[in-house]
Amino acid sequence: MSKLIIVPTPIGNLKDITFRAIEVLQQVDIILAEDSRNSGKLLKNFEIETTMWSYHQHNEHSNTEKIVADLKSGKKMALITDAGTPGISDPGFLLVRACINNGIEVECLPGPTAFVPALINSGLPCDRFVFEGFLPQKKGRQKRLLALAEENRTMVFYESPHRIIKALDQFIEVFGAERLASASRELTKLHEENVHGSLLEIKNHFGAKAAIKGEFVIVVAGK
Repeated sequence: MSKLIIVPTPIGNLKDITFRAIEVLQQVDIILAEDSRNSGKLLKNFEIETTMWSYHQHNEHSNTEKIVADLKSGKKMALITDAGTPGISDPGFLLVRACINNGIEVECLPGPTAFVPALINSGLPCDRFVFEGFLPQKKGRQKRLLALAEENRTMVFYESPHRIIKALDQFIEVFGAERLASASRELTKLHEENVHGSLLEIKNHFGAKAAIKGEFVIVVAGK
């Protein structure tokens, strides 16, 4: 029976994968992987030998139609990304939409997503929040930030280590140096770090480091 199953994978600690996720990855016909090199290590660790196909942001537009055709022929596939839940700042949306439009069943397993532990750990209100993910790198970035200047809900952003200081400077400019926030990196890994305080305090903390590693989740209090 045709089916696409969205399978979250660990964001760091391999023990965070679920028994059900392993079972699905063992049983499907094809695993669609963002990077077969990274995913290959995960599959090898759990002795999963299912065939992998490449599916990432650079080929999802061109490959979606073919994948849908293969699904309609009766195949069952799983979609994974390098870490976390597909579709959350990673490929997934286009394929899910195409499957729904073609009457193919889609199932999403629960599992790891980086912003959830970071949001809860922040100590900021998390009953209502805005997930922004990665802001545009250039065009539209300032416009998006200014649109959030009056946002009352807690805001969640993703950022890379080499842009974290610049991002914090921009947040300070728009939200104010004293706005409460938190920054989390290396979540679930050995060197996990969660820093709380004002935006200025967080910037000073990471600005004092010689090298910054790990993807960031920045949580900023609403106005």
